[in-house]
This record gives sequence, structure tokens and C-alpha cells, in this order.
Amino acid sequence: MAKKTFASGGVHPAEFKELTEHLALEVMPIPDRITVPLSQCLGKPAKILARKGTNVKTGTLIAEADGYISTPVHSPVTGSITGIGREHSGDGSLQDVVLIDPSAQQEKDFLQPIDPFKASIEELLERIKLAGVVGQGGAAFPTYVKLSPPKEKTIDSLIINACECEPYLTRDYRLMMDRTSCLISGIRIIMKILRLRKCCIGIEDNKPEAIRKLREKTKDDADIEITTLRTKYPQGGEKILIKAVLNREVPRGKLPMDVGAVVLNTGTAIAVHDAVIKGEPAITAVLTVSGRGIRIPRNLIVPVGTPVKDVIDFCGGIHKTAARIIVGGPMMGTSQHSIKVPIVKATSGILVLTKEEIAGGKETACLKCGRCVDVCALNLLPTRLARLSRLGRFEDAEILHITACMECGTCAYECPARIPLVQWMRLGKKAVLRMQRNRH
Repeated sequence: MAKKTFASGGVHPAEFKELTEHLALEVMPIPDRITVPLSQCLGKPAKILARKGTNVKTGTLIAEADGYISTPVHSPVTGSITGIGREHSGDGSLQDVVLIDPSAQQEKDFLQPIDPFKASIEELLERIKLAGVVGQGGAAFPTYVKLSPPKEKTIDSLIINACECEPYLTRDYRLMMDRTSCLISGIRIIMKILRLRKCCIGIEDNKPEAIRKLREKTKDDADIEITTLRTKYPQGGEKILIKAVLNREVPRGKLPMDVGAVVLNTGTAIAVHDAVIKGEPAITAVLTVSGRGIRIPRNLIVPVGTPVKDVIDFCGGIHKTAARIIVGGPMMGTSQHSIKVPIVKATSGILVLTKEEIAGGKETACLKCGRCVDVCALNLLPTRLARLSRLGRFEDAEILHITACMECGTCAYECPARIPLVQWMRLGKKAVLRMQRNRH
């Protein structure tokens, strides 16, 4: 049977997953200082509740959601709040943070567990909201919002994104291997909320052991289908995955719900299970630490607010050949100016790369080869959009759909002129979105 994939574009970067795919998840010890950001979702930062000098337990609410597109923040450790200030985030911007000094004795302050079979849909949604669950696929969109589509939108398909198409990263793979039952449980809860009888887990064929284990776990369950996809980047993009699995095109400017689909990451489904079954708020990040520049690669469960430096130290530090530290994957992640930045709920990886792992060469003039156009899975014109952004012609960039770009990096990866296409398009997108807001 032919394996599914998206039709146009895409690339096949070296995977490097062999560095960590065999390493089971480990729980990282609590660091000496926790720096919890109040902005941990694609929306408004949470509104601070806790005060300096107060004691908190693991799971205590320290900031409440501020508006519909916002999520609460909980203390990831037991300790004392020593300050409330502003620190740099992974993207370089300043953000409000809560500083916590952990105690020697750790105590839990979780929510009450819920029986998903007895609970109503409203109760399950409220639990996911109160637990602060966000998407683990990168955007960190509040999960309860995604599971609350407008009444006029008919949802008939749930897709679990198990592609993990970014090189190096294996945290989703290890979640599928190490917490299979929790994944299936989370899917069941989500299906109840969306009133669906069918779910599809889309997984790339470079994960045969995970495919085998998921099929074994669901062999008596006709409601959950395992769809094997050909390995190709950026298969895990939400709209790309819908095209590959359902053969439905999400129009530009529209959302997956407009074609009847909801897409959630494997980690998100497990976070839903933890919030409902265990009463555990979203207080940890599951991430891969990899690259030739790190001494001990690992797959870790890390308290939110842990500085990147502490994670690197726990992994034995870096080699002398290390040249770059990236939070996230190599295609869509962010190079770090400081290793003091804290881990957030949706952090998927920390990569320490050597010079040999980083594409070299200086930027030259565009060769007009068209490779960036060929590999764009969304059929955009990356080189033209980047040029328009560079020239400040944002109205023209808007006409050519710059806001549709998902910043996957395939164009920059393929560009022989080493033009920073993604960076220019990111700048252009921000300018266009600002223009659109000002119109209203």
C-alpha cells in the first residue's frame, strides 16, 4: 500500500535521530533556581497572582489566564517566590517572570483527578483550561480553545501529529514508546470532547518501532487508525499533514476547523491525559538534548522555568567544537544569545551543534534558480517575498500571501546563495500583521 505524503515541495535533511532515539525519557533533577515566564502560549501573558515571599507547592496556581487566548501558569516546584521581574526569552524579547527558589522537600498541589467516562464535555474542557495545557507542536496555542470550535464548524476528523519531522528531535518518539497507554487515553478524552468516533495518528515511516507499538496497542480498537507517512520535511506542519492524511486543502487565511479537522501533537494528547486522569497541570517540558556539541545526549522531562544552562550542565556540558546552541529543532528553532533563558511548556529540544553541523558559506546574490519555490510546501514565492520584505514593500508582500508562510525553513535550507529567507519573511510577516491590525 502506497504511503501517504503531501504533494508538492518538501526536503529530506539528514535526520541525526540515531543520537537519541534509543534513550528513554529521564526526569531531570530540580535546579537551584526556577524562572517561570508568564507568557507561555500564543496569546496574552498570564496575570500574576502570587507575591514575593510567599511559599508555593508543585502545581500551585501562580498566574491566571488573562482573556480567552491565554493560559494559566502553575509553579513547577515547591519553594519560595523570591522575586517577580523581567528576563529575556528564547526569541530575545523581554518577558515577565516569577523567580522561585526550590525547597528540599517537594509537595504536590495538583487538581482533583477526573473520571473521563463520568465527566461531561464541559467539565473536561474546563479541566484542560485550568491545567494550562498548550500545544506541544511549536505554536503553543491554548488546547482548550482548539477543542472548542464554533458551533457552525463541523469537525469530523481528529489527527494526532506524530510525524516529528524536525532533524535531531526524538521527544515525541520517546513519548510514543514510553507513554503509549497515556497517549491512547488522551486521544480517547479528546475524541469524547469533540464527539468523534474516529481518530488518525499520522506517523512517518522512519519510526518503525513506534508504528509497531501503536498498532499493537490499538489492534482491538477500530476507532484509532495508524497512518504511515513517507518521511519528508515539513510533513508535521498542520495544514501539510491534513493534506497528506485527509487530502483536504486548507485555504489560505483559513484554519483546519474550516475543513473539519483538528490536529494535536502527541505531547498535547498526553498532557490532556495527565491533566484529567492525574490532575497534573502543565508544569514540565519533554525535550531532546542533542547535537555533536553536547557531551551526553538525552531525552528529558524538565521543570518549566529551568534555565537552558542547567539542562546543558546536566548533560555533561559542551564540547570545545560546539559552535551554536538552538532551542527547538534545527529547521524552525531559535539560535540563543544566552543560555540563561528558561524552558517553557512547548520547548521541544536543545541542540548544541558543531561547525560541521551548521551550513557554511557567505550570502551571495540570488541565483534565480527557483529551488526555494520548488521546495515550498505552501506554493509561495520565498525569494520574492524576502526581497519585498528587505525593500520594505509590505503591501506587495501581503498580496503575495506572506502571512501564509509557516517559517518551516525549507527555502533557506535549499538556497545555494545562503540568503536568510526565513528571517526576512518573518520580519515581513510581523510588518504585515501590524498593518492589518492598524486597519481595524
